[in-house]
Amino acid sequence: MNDMRIAGFFFAITKLIASLLMLAGVVWACGALWFQLAQTVKSGSARGLILGVWVGFGLYSIYLLWQQRVPKGLLVYGVLLGAILVWWSTIHPSNTRRWAPDVAQQLSGSISGDIATLHNVRNFDWQTATRATPRWEDRSYDLNQLVSVDMATSYWMGPAIAHTLVSFGFDDGKGPRRYLTFSVEIRKEAGESFSAIGGFFKQFELSLVAAEERDILRVRSNLRGEEVYLYSIQMPRAAMRSLFAAYVDKANALVETPAFYHTVFANCTTIVFDMVRSIVPGLPLDWRLLASGYLPQYVDSLGALARPHDFEALRSAAHINDRARATLPGEDFSAAIRKGVPQAPALP
Repeated sequence: MNDMRIAGFFFAITKLIASLLMLAGVVWACGALWFQLAQTVKSGSARGLILGVWVGFGLYSIYLLWQQRVPKGLLVYGVLLGAILVWWSTIHPSNTRRWAPDVAQQLSGSISGDIATLHNVRNFDWQTATRATPRWEDRSYDLNQLVSVDMATSYWMGPAIAHTLVSFGFDDGKGPRRYLTFSVEIRKEAGESFSAIGGFFKQFELSLVAAEERDILRVRSNLRGEEVYLYSIQMPRAAMRSLFAAYVDKANALVETPAFYHTVFANCTTIVFDMVRSIVPGLPLDWRLLASGYLPQYVDSLGALARPHDFEALRSAAHINDRARATLPGEDFSAAIRKGVPQAPALP
């Protein structure tokens, strides 16, 4: 009798676990259907009806499980989920859609000896958060003149979430230092806006933008109302050069083979971390790579931020919004936003 009770208990636990897994599949499929069908089924009511049918069959399958009709329940669920997975596998990223103006062009480049040549560097003149005079330019950079790397974090959704950008400084010893900022972003289609949930369901292609700081930082600090921080990174010159080359390689790879953005696994922070880790092996994984708003604390824990300052003092000095908004037309924006920002010492 006791053996039968134990067997019954374990059978119930098994059904419970199976039910939870099936329910997770139902929820995932709902997200996949909702975001992907939006491309072809414009009516929210029609999409809701399709989701309702799927949810009904999914819950019916779970119901059969608990009515001692396990084979039928698993068969119904397996056939339907299998069909959705087959459909899901046919959804591929593309470089040919009707893109939003700020990601309309793709960055590409080449490095010959010490000279990096980039195509489609963005240099927009933003009038509002959504309207700008577009300029896409070809640029050349002498990697012998690469002297600094800065990390910018732009907060738009609370303290735990920030967009990460990396800026490279070039100094020819004759004029003001030139900066080029790389940003891993979603490649929005016209009329599309960011969705963290949609980023789990192949809603966006991945884009790599290279831009002037007056474009890509100013639009965030001055026009979008984001809080932007700029930190100087301690990095050997050879590593700076390797990281710059990694960005160029990534840009070319996306031109050759488009990829989807993913909210967790392929975003503005994790892709940069992967590039840096290929240059500096052994960098530890950390929860702050996902909670990107705390990425500066992670970098600080590695000893890679400027010293001597405690982190809170460093963070206060890194906040550029007031300086960015006070910059006048024609003034050197990059020099202005760095006033008071502690600079990391040059490493060989």
